[in-house]
Amino acid sequence: MKSLAERHLPIFLRGMAMGAADVVPGVSGGTIAFITGIYDTLLESIRRINPSLLSIIKSQGLSAAFNHINGTFLVVLFAGIMTSIITLAKLISYLLVNHPVPIWSFFFGLIIVSVYHVGREVSEKTISRFILLVIGVGFAYSITMLNPITMEPTTINIMLAGAIAICAMILPGISGSFILLLLGMYTTVLAAIKGFQLDVIFLFGLGCGIGLLTFSHLLSFLLKKARDLTLSFLIGLMMGTLPKIWPWKETLTWRTNSSGEQEPLTERNLLPQQFEQITGQDSQLLLSIVLMSSAVILVLLLERFGDKKSNK
Repeated sequence: MKSLAERHLPIFLRGMAMGAADVVPGVSGGTIAFITGIYDTLLESIRRINPSLLSIIKSQGLSAAFNHINGTFLVVLFAGIMTSIITLAKLISYLLVNHPVPIWSFFFGLIIVSVYHVGREVSEKTISRFILLVIGVGFAYSITMLNPITMEPTTINIMLAGAIAICAMILPGISGSFILLLLGMYTTVLAAIKGFQLDVIFLFGLGCGIGLLTFSHLLSFLLKKARDLTLSFLIGLMMGTLPKIWPWKETLTWRTNSSGEQEPLTERNLLPQQFEQITGQDSQLLLSIVLMSSAVILVLLLERFGDKKSNK
């Protein structure tokens, strides 16, 4: 018999990986959930949180209702997500500012292998699935090309941002953090997490809860009724975000965020050699290749580990 810690630690670590990804604009926690084999379980568990839960509480009690929604799994997973966001927010923010090329290289490799991983889940390669893949690519790419807007951090806007961002966070390929950037709320939310501004965190979390409970039902329904078509669209979403995550970029224009800090507004992708010529910075090509490869190997090892557990 495994101890309680041994049973729950893998779920907690998956949650931490999802939380780390959700902090980064361009990478989705949903992608991590998919490649670590908990995506369907996560959606189904959230989907069960609905009005019918009240009847279970009345007839069988709170314990039965908690088991019905796979409560232990959700608590441990979201504990990992929140632990990661709170502890890694400062580190990841620092790395993105001071070492952007290696960090984006790792995430670029992560998305590439995720496309391969999810693609293997599609049972048939048909024209309709290819069309949905192309639509997904176009949709994700168009989102990454949008210019950020400015939303004032009012009560309603913070909740709305949470509801929209959480929908993106559970979609493989669409980054909730990037959606927050587009809404002009990324700095506000990240600063609230760093500074433990409980009022902002509460409002954002409330919006996330509302968005999660509504959107998860739709996504769970689509995966049950039209899994291959839905997966094809999700693969397209991941592929469409690859240009945004490309490590070597030149910033063309800047914007001032709500905190008075300068952020890139429009960028263009460069080849590593072009990057060195135009910016005068080291492309760190060898390190970037190592980190891309490390991301691929990490996912393949996670996949192999998951297959072994399934066989057992």
